Amino acid sequence: MTENKLEAIIVTPVKNSINTTLDTIKTISNSRSTIHHIVYNDFSDEETKRILEESKEKYNFELINLEDITSNPSPNYKLVLQDAQAKALQHNVPFIVVESDVKVNEDTFEKMLDFEKIHLKSGLIGAITTDESGDINFPYLKFKGEKRAIIETKRSLSFCCTLLTLDFLKSYSFSKLDQSKDWYDTFLSTKALELDFKNYILLDTPVLHLPHGSRPWKKLKYTNPIKYYFLKLIKGRDKI
Repeated sequence: MTENKLEAIIVTPVKNSINTTLDTIKTISNSRSTIHHIVYNDFSDEETKRILEESKEKYNFELINLEDITSNPSPNYKLVLQDAQAKALQHNVPFIVVESDVKVNEDTFEKMLDFEKIHLKSGLIGAITTDESGDINFPYLKFKGEKRAIIETKRSLSFCCTLLTLDFLKSYSFSKLDQSKDWYDTFLSTKALELDFKNYILLDTPVLHLPHGSRPWKKLKYTNPIKYYFLKLIKGRDKI
């Protein structure tokens, strides 16, 4: 933690893909905001774990190896969200999920936090995702062609780079999350609306996204959908 007042906790779940993960970590370390970055290593291989251990001081992040606190196999997104919520409430700050296939800019968190301060009834605030050419890409293709800088939306936000506001975190305990699911961005987007919060996507706050860089097997959905849905059914993957 720095001596300045903490503004947000940054949460990055990691499962292998160390090259994209390090790119993500490096960009977060350059943030202009006063943050505390936590990397949750979700049963990655030994090489990934070793590199993360070696990098934590250089890039100023806290490393939590989930194998030290649970025997449940990955993905452990529920545990990550619960731990992040507890830490955020302890420090009275929001937390921002940044997936390990996303690169943020120096002012990304600053813009998101400034928006939260003005829009007091916001629940989830997402940064728009783009490719290297600056074009909107997955998972926000539904907003492609939009001219507005800010969009209030009832559609689901994804956890690529998304701020969960302090008021929302105080309003719903993540201990209630369904253990049978793998991912919770759709559920929490809906839950925020049910609790009368408003969700926003910030088109003026782009982040670079390499779709499924952190979970390469999901690319099968586009290259080999039959195999993807077979694995999804047989191995019980990707439950939302």
